[in-house]
Amino acid sequence: MAKARTYPPPQSCPTCQEPLSVAGLRCEHCETEVRGHFRHCDFCSLDDAQRDLLRVFLAAKGNTKELERHLGVSYPTARARLEDLLAALGITPRPPDRPADRRQLLDAVARGELDVDVALDELSPRRSR
Repeated sequence: MAKARTYPPPQSCPTCQEPLSVAGLRCEHCETEVRGHFRHCDFCSLDDAQRDLLRVFLAAKGNTKELERHLGVSYPTARARLEDLLAALGITPRPPDRPADRRQLLDAVARGELDVDVALDELSPRRSR
């Protein structure tokens, strides 16, 4: 039996643009169909590239540097792709707390919790405290 071409499911109604719910599932092997109301999957709305990025990120145990190496891109590009993935999932990252002293700032940068430019701004003597 030839495998049918698959497409990502539409996320909204073509008529009224309201979110769609999952109402049916089908076995590709025996063609059994199941109908009902099923819980929506947040990850199902991701495109193939976003799901691959998520898989690599999870396999790297959240290590952005490891993600950077796997993708063969710069750290800012890897971070930007992660930000895009979060946005696609409707997750708005909260800004990191601003550490008060120099050592906390440097540790936050080393952990990837704080952008280098933000840390430099915090460390700048011209910055009024």
